[in-house]
Amino acid sequence: MPHNRIYLVIMDETAEARLALRFAARRAVRTGGTVHILALVPQQDFSLFSGVQATIEGEARDRAEVLATTAASGLVSESGLHPVIAVRSGDGPKAVRDYLTEHPEIAALVLGAAPEGGPGPLVMHFISDQLPCPLMIVPGSLTEADLDRLS
Repeated sequence: MPHNRIYLVIMDETAEARLALRFAARRAVRTGGTVHILALVPQQDFSLFSGVQATIEGEARDRAEVLATTAASGLVSESGLHPVIAVRSGDGPKAVRDYLTEHPEIAALVLGAAPEGGPGPLVMHFISDQLPCPLMIVPGSLTEADLDRLS
């Protein structure tokens, strides 16, 4: 019996994250796999009164959850896939590495590169990192039509 491929996508508010999700979804449909969506809540670098800081962190987590849920519902309506959604707080690269360690069944980490300038901090971090799975980078300059043709 073939092993279902699982693609991990890091979701944020950028166009390149949406492109990576579209690519991963199309690959998952073709391979009989699925998608995990990981939304990251940035680590707060400042210390406020604990109540204020908890409120700010709670709002950031709520935004990340809404973003991931919205992306997931779009994925269900477009492809029929029902992704796994996770929200993690803290340092982005560490949260991604921890998630990959907890989910050794993940076949590939799919990231979108920015369309201009540098490819983005997660792409830069993971191209030089030892990962337990392949890294797929979707160029941010691709249109949805290009992506559909290639995937």
